[in-house]
Amino acid sequence: MDVRALVEREAPSILDYFGRRVPHADAADLLGETLVVVWRRAASIPADEVRARMWLFGVARRVLSTHRRSAVRRVALADRLRSRLVENDQAVDAHAHDDVREAIAALATVDREIIELVYWEGFSLEEVALVLGMRPATVRSRHARAKARLREQLAD
Repeated sequence: MDVRALVEREAPSILDYFGRRVPHADAADLLGETLVVVWRRAASIPADEVRARMWLFGVARRVLSTHRRSAVRRVALADRLRSRLVENDQAVDAHAHDDVREAIAALATVDREIIELVYWEGFSLEEVALVLGMRPATVRSRHARAKARLREQLAD
């Protein structure tokens, strides 16, 4: 079976298939995923045109099924994360550290990222250097200057 001919002939039908089942923005992505599978499994495509079409729709159906399972998992994960954030907000007064957050937000982007990675995420300065792709000495000096700026801003 000529894969290119099959794809050219059936891609609009597969796109319509997805378009009737998911938002149109997702339909194009699912068609792309389906075509990747088709190209990888070209040797499995039946020679008969009718069977090849059925095979292609079977691939599309499995791609759609995977997409739906992934969506369910994403929603469940988002729900768990939201509930964790709510629990954290209830445990700590959300406005207790607004002045600190404002002072951090006023820092230069790289300095802010260094402070956040060290104090919020628990990285060492050497680890921050790796994350940011910077020299450790540069991170150490920027960290020291950022802390000094924060002290000044918070003292006012």
